[in-house]
Amino acid sequence: MTITPETATAIEPPPRTLASLVVVYLTVFLDLLGFGLILPLLPFYAMHFGAHGRQLGMLFAGFSIAQLFGAPLLGRLSDRIGRRPVLLVCLFGSAISLLATGLTDTLYTLMAARAFAGLFGGSIATAQAYVADVTKPSERTKYMGLIGASIGMGFVFGPFVGAELSRWGFSTAAFVAAGLAGANFLLALFALRESLPQSARGKRSRTPFSVRALQEALSRPIIGPLLVITMISTLSFVAMESTFALFAKQRYGFSEQTMGRLFASLGIIIAIVQGGFIGPLARRFGEVALGTAGFVILAVGFALIPWMPSSALMVSALLLVAVGQGLLAPSLSTLLSRAVAATEQGGTLGLSQSLSSLSRAFGPILAGTMFDFYQPLPYGFAALLAASMAALLSRQMQPDARI
Repeated sequence: MTITPETATAIEPPPRTLASLVVVYLTVFLDLLGFGLILPLLPFYAMHFGAHGRQLGMLFAGFSIAQLFGAPLLGRLSDRIGRRPVLLVCLFGSAISLLATGLTDTLYTLMAARAFAGLFGGSIATAQAYVADVTKPSERTKYMGLIGASIGMGFVFGPFVGAELSRWGFSTAAFVAAGLAGANFLLALFALRESLPQSARGKRSRTPFSVRALQEALSRPIIGPLLVITMISTLSFVAMESTFALFAKQRYGFSEQTMGRLFASLGIIIAIVQGGFIGPLARRFGEVALGTAGFVILAVGFALIPWMPSSALMVSALLLVAVGQGLLAPSLSTLLSRAVAATEQGGTLGLSQSLSSLSRAFGPILAGTMFDFYQPLPYGFAALLAASMAALLSRQMQPDARI
């Protein structure tokens, strides 16, 4: 992959870079901890209201459709006014949405609460832009990987705690998650420093979400294919993710507690890969090779899940998915961040998150419809997409290839 020096511009790190990064990682961890508390429980709670495959798809889609519009707007705003205020807005919105989720009593109010959460769901892209602000391109994969590890650890403890809290009802888990989000807001309010220098603010980003801006971004030789690859990778993962709870319940009789422990195990795997291995592997093999390997592993895991004869073997296939995702996500984020100037980090990563949200908006509905027709179908679809993206990304390893 070829990235020109002009696009790999980095902002000089502000004072106390390490301390600032620790706060950002803790902020991401707490944010995903609250999210992880309710994520494994949402399908079961929706099924309590009579939801089937398509309705579950609509539940996940509502969050993503709202994020489709919210993420690039927040990313562009962070390029104009700084990362800190945008992160604060995201965390405050998360606390309110989780409180509303705990108060819902119908499927449609639950969908509305999750859509509100999606509107303010730009914290990950803004945190990635923060890391890009304060790190050199040569070491960025390592620090992007630590964001992934923070996310993974949130998914380690969140689903486990949420599963135990579910004994007292879904609302209890949602209220605890809302409390964590509120505490996270206060932490960031008092401890988080700004990463974007005043001299780099106030410049209009070229990547707000609009048809014209999307066409411009997709036409750029480096950024366009990376955005497409990111979007399709999300679609493949969503095809599995949005139907798995229903599949595991119907095929193996998994309960809320079992799902919580399983999600925690997946979080541990992702945290180990992204927190301990991604940096050394990136230095030795490069992000393109790691991303390609991640896609191949995902394809194998997706293809195996619906055909395993026992729950233990099915879980082993799911662990392959965790390893593949652990390699893939920080590699793609790093490649994108290196491909743009410092003043476009937030907008471009926000656009990436928005396109991922587009996959998360329509992917669950498509996968749920496939699942209602034939249970293994969404997993075969996910495997095909991942294998195709592995082939596309591997082409960028050729000496004369440009993304």
